[in-house]
Amino acid sequence: MTDKHLNQHQLGQRWSLSPRTLERWRWEGFGPPHLKIGGRILYRMSDVQAYEDGHLRDSTAKHQGARLSAAEAAQTAGV
Repeated sequence: MTDKHLNQHQLGQRWSLSPRTLERWRWEGFGPPHLKIGGRILYRMSDVQAYEDGHLRDSTAKHQGARLSAAEAAQTAGV
């Protein structure tokens, strides 16, 4: 099976985030798993989709009062 890969610029475009935010998330251990091959950072599309599925919410009321990580707070703030 062949899995499509995204680089950090492509993933940043998909999520409307800067590549620098994705770099910080990797450093903080946040976000989808990534590959580092020959100095390039790649994200498997299956990992990106699994990460998105894990963050799917049907209501904000169920998650009220839950603390956000620094990266989640930055994402919510549009950084």
